[in-house]
Amino acid sequence: MPKAKKPEKLETKKTKGLAIPVYEISGKEKGTLDLPKEAFSVDINKALLAQAVRVYQSNQRQGTASTKTRGEVVGSTRKIYRQKGTGRARHGDIKAPIFVGGGIVGGPKPKDFSLKINKKQKTKAFFSALTLKLKENNIMGIVDEALKIKPKTKIVADFLEALKFSGKKITFVLPKLEKNNFVLASRNLSKVRLIDCQSLNTYQILNSTKLFFFESAMDVFKKHFLKNENK
Repeated sequence: MPKAKKPEKLETKKTKGLAIPVYEISGKEKGTLDLPKEAFSVDINKALLAQAVRVYQSNQRQGTASTKTRGEVVGSTRKIYRQKGTGRARHGDIKAPIFVGGGIVGGPKPKDFSLKINKKQKTKAFFSALTLKLKENNIMGIVDEALKIKPKTKIVADFLEALKFSGKKITFVLPKLEKNNFVLASRNLSKVRLIDCQSLNTYQILNSTKLFFFESAMDVFKKHFLKNENK
């Protein structure tokens, strides 16, 4: 009996890696920056994105607003005048809510507004946000030489003007948020936000119109956010 032939394996084409354009501070394009698929090419879960944003915003609330009830207001409990014979409305003490300076009915009290989201959900939402921004072509790169520019606001303003991004919410992701010339040149622009790579979060991504990664920031990103993925 002739031996049965083994089924041939179908060769699958390797998909090309993800990449974003990298710009010089002059606004000219200079090469590309490769992105890890594990973070920038995942299924987008919009419900999880909404949950992550809600948790983040709730956790920013201090919850320290506080008012005093009539029992907590300092003052006498003496009846301000007799019950009858004055022709005026009946009143008790001066701390009643009807009086200016009196207690507050149903006012705010200190409250914990914090919410929780588990680690896997947080990571998945984070990668979903990055994938969404990339699909919208709103993630770009910037050369590391830009960190050494002269500390002049006009240089960064001209860079954004050259790319037609003036007036838009821009976030620059730095390898480390420290005092350097680029930080000094950017901090006076109201729509520009600076954040170190390790502090990047889902809310900051979604709240930005454009996201710029410094070349060295992507190396920090891979080490910090993908260290558990590669294990």
